[in-house]
Amino acid sequence: MRPQIVLFGDSITQQSFSLGAWGAALADTFSRKADVLVRGYGGYNTRWALFLLHHIFPLDAATPPLAVTIFFGANDAALSGRTSERQHVPVEEYKENLRKIVHHIKCKCASSISCSWSTLFRRLVLSPQSIAILIALHDCRNAPIRSLYGDKAMKLPERTNEVTGLYAKQCIELAEELGIPSINLWSKMQETDGWQKKFLNDGLHLTPEGNEVVHLEVTRIFAELGLSPTEMPLDFPHHSKIDPETPEKAFQIKCE
Repeated sequence: MRPQIVLFGDSITQQSFSLGAWGAALADTFSRKADVLVRGYGGYNTRWALFLLHHIFPLDAATPPLAVTIFFGANDAALSGRTSERQHVPVEEYKENLRKIVHHIKCKCASSISCSWSTLFRRLVLSPQSIAILIALHDCRNAPIRSLYGDKAMKLPERTNEVTGLYAKQCIELAEELGIPSINLWSKMQETDGWQKKFLNDGLHLTPEGNEVVHLEVTRIFAELGLSPTEMPLDFPHHSKIDPETPEKAFQIKCE
């Protein structure tokens, strides 16, 4: 059984297997090395995500995921009193909800029995690998919406880059507190001039260039932790290792 990398988040994760998106790119990067599973839920905030934990990461599962990305915040950061108020989660609660998510996944990993061949990655199996931060910007979020919905579009921004930055800050602080890796996309994307149009197609969701940034950042963090596809074994022998006269020899797997 291949190890699993689980992508857990909101619409940015749900759309990550679209053509050219970051999840699809990650699946290609780890082809024949690990299965990349998408568990993205458009419109969800961290409060609602808590109800999914026992379904997506059951504590009685035999094998824990090799790595997990936790990618929430866009909906939590929706402004109170605006169109998306129902999705708003106060920033203090957002941080605690993330803590609960990480704690649950760590408990699952600690209570599960690792598959035998993954001894090399036992250190990685015992902790989630990455928390990613999304980004939202109100003034490039509104323009496309008005062009799509006309007078029905919202009159006031539902999110602002400044407020979203507060949520990003809390997420990074939590990652440091818990000693787990983090990717601050909120800061990373703003290092590029014209990032609003370059990386975001509606002020919130990712363009192909934005997806590439996420893919590169996630694979960079994985590699720094020793989770590099070049160092991982193939699930079955490469075809060049199969002797056409005695093919069965190539499939004699030794158990530890």
